Amino acid sequence: MNEAEATAELEKLAREIAHHNRLYHADDAPEISDAEYDALVRRNADLEGRFPHLVRPDSPSRAVGAAPEGPLAKVRHALPMLSLDNAFADEEVADFVARVRRFLKLADDEPVALTAEPKIDGLSCSLRYEKGALVLAATRGDGATGEDVTPNVRTIADIPRRLPSEAPDLFEIRGEVYMSKADFAALNARQAESGGKIFANPRNAAAGSLRQKDPAITAARPLRFYAHGWGEASALPADTQLGVMRAIERWSVPLSTDLEVFTDMAPLLAFYRGIEAKRADLPFDIDGVVYKVDRLDWQRRLGQVARAPRWALAHKFPAERAQTTLVAIDIQVGRTGKLTPVARLEPVGVGGVTVTNATLHNADEIARLGVRPGDRVLIQRAGDVIPQVLENLTPDADRPAYVFPDHCPECGSEAVREEGEVDVRCTGGLVCPAQRVERLRHFVSRHALDIEGLGLVHIESFFKDGLLQSPADIFRLHEKRAELIGRERWAETSVDNLLAAIDAKRQPPLDRFLFALGIRHVGEVTARDLARRYGSWVAFEAMVDRALAIRRGFEPTLGEPERKAAQRRDAAVVAAVETPNIGPEVANALLDFFDEPHNREVLAALFAAGVAPADLVWQTKESPVTGKTLVFTGALETLSRDEAKAQAEALGAKVAGSVSAKTDLVIAGPGAGSKLKKAQELGVEVIDEAAWNALVAGAA
Repeated sequence: MNEAEATAELEKLAREIAHHNRLYHADDAPEISDAEYDALVRRNADLEGRFPHLVRPDSPSRAVGAAPEGPLAKVRHALPMLSLDNAFADEEVADFVARVRRFLKLADDEPVALTAEPKIDGLSCSLRYEKGALVLAATRGDGATGEDVTPNVRTIADIPRRLPSEAPDLFEIRGEVYMSKADFAALNARQAESGGKIFANPRNAAAGSLRQKDPAITAARPLRFYAHGWGEASALPADTQLGVMRAIERWSVPLSTDLEVFTDMAPLLAFYRGIEAKRADLPFDIDGVVYKVDRLDWQRRLGQVARAPRWALAHKFPAERAQTTLVAIDIQVGRTGKLTPVARLEPVGVGGVTVTNATLHNADEIARLGVRPGDRVLIQRAGDVIPQVLENLTPDADRPAYVFPDHCPECGSEAVREEGEVDVRCTGGLVCPAQRVERLRHFVSRHALDIEGLGLVHIESFFKDGLLQSPADIFRLHEKRAELIGRERWAETSVDNLLAAIDAKRQPPLDRFLFALGIRHVGEVTARDLARRYGSWVAFEAMVDRALAIRRGFEPTLGEPERKAAQRRDAAVVAAVETPNIGPEVANALLDFFDEPHNREVLAALFAAGVAPADLVWQTKESPVTGKTLVFTGALETLSRDEAKAQAEALGAKVAGSVSAKTDLVIAGPGAGSKLKKAQELGVEVIDEAAWNALVAGAA
């Protein structure tokens, strides 16, 4: 793989992972399995390891969860709530321990004690106690900012309102809010009887129950809590992970009964196998075992990378599998026209959940598996989401192969597969009912214009009755106020509330407006990059027109190979778009959208209806060494080189391996040689290790 290919794939991975992070953490509605998500993250990490200079500012390796965007108040965490790095094989656990030894410069025979406990699949929550009283409870959110769920948490019996007098004056207990398997089944039975929402799994049920605006709803749900750590604290009751956890247990806060300490690899892995063996019999869902360095002084020295501590690791369990019969293959049409095949299955229990559907991804996957209705198939549930078909167990059955449709099942338009693409797409665009409804739904969705009160049910109803056909019609609904009043479930007050919510979105932020348009490959992150780069719709549209003129006027040189000409054209397009992290695939998709006359007509209609995207004002916060290039040279006496580099990167600096005119600061220890000499020749500032430690302490 060359750098251009790596850059394009890293861009694609950043979009995909950000999308799935939002669905899982913010929407409680994941659409891929844990195993598929983990594979994306591992692929991203592999590419970043091979091309470290291509690591993106929005890299998934630097992200935790997803930013909260619901109706609850936002809370800034005193200390970040981090994620965990994952391991899937015994060798990766051994590598983790070896990395700890290297980082801390430990002797090969010095024991490294690790705590081990089951990883509960719930919603992360932080409980802040001051003077013994519970004063704040918050979800993890994006690790830095969560949602205030204090009134809701006060309804959970497992969580004490007060800690005993022995607890420190300030102490944040962190853990998981979850729902037991039995309580989940009973809740869904009650929901079915009352016609309420049926939850997909216990984790989603717990998350949805905790994040309610009305605490009475939370109080009616059977939520539980397990502690697994802590955040900010004025003092600690012990100097080991296990010691602090036992103190939390004495304060009447539940924690896992399977919490042990190990110093040898063999019993540690035996513990993992034992937990895996009894996984199905546990009263709650777990998806692995978490290991943590027991000594807190070592934890402090190890510190963290962008999204995870160096002193902890999640050892994940393999996926759960089962056999069943494929009854039918249905084709769903998405908002971008993508035709997605879904396997309809004979119901089968997998890991305590009844599965009736599985993803088949695309036409290539169907061909690879050779599946047809009537086949016996092996399915995998690697998380609490729609499973995947792994294998066709009857490939030689005497039935014709499945033929993927070449016309859209919704509108009858031709369905085509572009060169180099795996997906088949409907060409109907806004003519296709499936796409029009989906595009309208996307336009008003939480992460786009976020128009409260205009959900999918209302959009479908308004579309069916001719009230909504395009995004501009949303902003003309006030002209049909009389027609809206009197519709089922629509009284005068509810109609006026909807119209007020629509009016409040006539000047949406530029990035949200760009995302709302549903441009292929332009997700939230890319829309934000474009908005930051151009700041206003006028400047953005001017760039689009310039880039389109360049692309339309491109002429290959005489005799130039087609591929070479396409590469030169794409390079010119990327240069014209002139936005960090945007490569040829996204740039061309952006221009394709604006090159379609009907899309320009949609925009013109929106502007005529009074929509005017607001200019984006972007502010950055400076820190002492943010953006500076540092070089460490010579021996470091109080910390390892990895630890020093981690400190520098945590302060926003870049660490280089050699001194040049671009170097801003050199930290020189005993034995510094040629690098120190070159720094002195270039007039680069030089400090010693003590000064560096003081700088780090001052920036904390």
